Parts: sequence; C-alpha cells; structure tokens
Amino acid sequence: MKELWIIGLGPGGGRDLTGRAREALEKADVIVGYTVYIDLIRAEFGHKDLRTTPMRKEQERCEMALELADSGKVVAMVCSGDPGVYGMAGLCYELAPRWPEVRLEVIPGITAACGGAAVLGAPLMHDFCLISLSDLMTPWEKIEKRLRAAGEADFVLCLYNPSSHKRKDYLRRACEILLESKSPDTPCGCVREIGRAGETATVLTLGELRDAQVDMFTTVFIGNSQTKILGGKLVTPRGYLQR
Repeated sequence: MKELWIIGLGPGGGRDLTGRAREALEKADVIVGYTVYIDLIRAEFGHKDLRTTPMRKEQERCEMALELADSGKVVAMVCSGDPGVYGMAGLCYELAPRWPEVRLEVIPGITAACGGAAVLGAPLMHDFCLISLSDLMTPWEKIEKRLRAAGEADFVLCLYNPSSHKRKDYLRRACEILLESKSPDTPCGCVREIGRAGETATVLTLGELRDAQVDMFTTVFIGNSQTKILGGKLVTPRGYLQR
C-alpha cells in the first residue's frame, strides 16, 4: 500500500514527540519537511533520506511527499506541533486526488497551545479559541472580527504568530480590540521557544501585554473573566469548586 504519514513533532526539539510519531519516523524511508523542522530531528534521524523546502514552499513540499509516496517510498511529512493545526495535513488532503493510490494518515502531535499552556499552568481549562495573527492568507479585517467576537464571548484566547518584522504592531492592535470587552487586568501569558533550549515564560496583564515585545517564536495566552494567577501560574477554573 502506498502511504504518506503526516506527522506532528510537537512544539519542541523532540522531547514531546509521541511514541506513535517516533515509530513512524523510524519506519520511514524518506522524511520531508520545512528546513527548520528537519533540523530539529536531524541528529536522531540523519541517517534517513531527508528532503526539505524553504518557507512559503508548502505546496511544493506536499507535492514532493505525495510523489515520493506514489513511487513506492515509505514517506513521512513532518510538521511542528500538530499537522492539523496550521500544519500541512489540510494541504496534503487538498492535493491528494492527483495521487489516488496514496493513502494519507495524520499522526497528531502536541500543538503550541497545549505545550505553552502546560508551561504557564492551566489557562485552557475552559472554552478557548486559537487565532493566528498572520495575515499572509487571512485578511486582517477577518482576524479583527474573530478577535472581537472571541473577546465579547469571553473566550480564553491563544494567539499564534503574534509578531514578525513586517507585523510588529499586530499584537498591540489585537490587544486594543480585546480591551474593548476585556479588563486591562485580565491575566495573560507568553511562552517563547516552547520545549526548546532557552524556553521562557512570562505572566502579565492584558494592559501590559499591549506593549510587550514578542516574536514568531512566541505563543500568547489571554485569559477570560475567571482566569486567575495562582502561585505565579495562569489558571482558568473549570468550575468544579463552584458546583
């Protein structure tokens, strides 16, 4: 059977790789991925046939993996975090009809939302949503609507891609939208380099977050009206003690 495994590496450099993901990587003949993600596993899987493409070559990367699988190779496509959360799983399924004999299997990984939440404490114990602040494929006007709706609905938010060289003020703009419905004292947190060397975490308020300096390696968490700081950790009660 011709197969392509789409594998989540987790948020770090291999420490949070699941047993199922590791087993698939060990069986693969070829591992395909974005250059940065392949470098994360090169020390352990450098004996494999490693194929890479740079940033913004996602379609070429998926086509390469599907072509290799169609040729009879055992192929693994790797993604950081979970392949179904801003990863390559969806694009592989969109392209797969061109290679009808290739069967796809998604092998999940720990996404940055879960990895970062564990560092901060327990901020995602109640309803939450993920929003990417990158407007490369989503118009900023739509991102604004999603932020405003999430704030008014009192969701805990997890923000991916909060800043870049071209989007230095996007987190500030997001915070200003959320401050329309959330208190400036709302507990928040930032985790940089989740699961990697140099991992750092900061707990702060929404008012402080507005002026915080972050980058593309940072995941941002914004609490709801029940979120608390307990022992220096961010906690959103599920409600067990209030039943």
